[in-house]
Amino acid sequence: MSTTKNNLYGILAEVRNPKELIDVAKLVDKSGYKNYDTFSPFPVHGMDKAMNLNKSKLGWIVLGHGIVGLTGAFAMIYYMMVYDYPLNISGKTLMNIPAWIPVMFELTILLSAFGAVFGMFFLNGLPKFNHPLFNSEQFKKVTDDGFFICIEAEDPQFDAEKVEKLLKNAGAQNIETIHDES
Repeated sequence: MSTTKNNLYGILAEVRNPKELIDVAKLVDKSGYKNYDTFSPFPVHGMDKAMNLNKSKLGWIVLGHGIVGLTGAFAMIYYMMVYDYPLNISGKTLMNIPAWIPVMFELTILLSAFGAVFGMFFLNGLPKFNHPLFNSEQFKKVTDDGFFICIEAEDPQFDAEKVEKLLKNAGAQNIETIHDES
């Protein structure tokens, strides 16, 4: 993470409710800012659209892991039952796919779940043991009843005075400058 002079992380502002948070996010997006994020104690329906975010790549990651699980299970069972240790059970063919379905299903689900969890960690940049916003006393309300937006100093058009003015005009309150102390 690169920051500008004085280790400035960004400008944090609080709004009163989810509707105002969506309105401020739309305004910030229309103003051309790209490096900003919103924070709330619960998911706010429509926030992705308000922030003009792209669709998540997590679904593709889960699908890829599921396909690897399915083909891996098929290849493993095929190798074991046909090449490594073929068993002729009651004259049935060596490739008895209906009997393999439970194992293929389970491995598909297992690897899809791993893909979902570790893909989420990767896409969210986790683990983060500390974040500059955690130094703000006001930000502690985000887990209970606070709704916040933070425009980061990494944004190409970031100017602290302009950002504060934009957020004040949007009706935000408790506007605070956040410094990265790490």
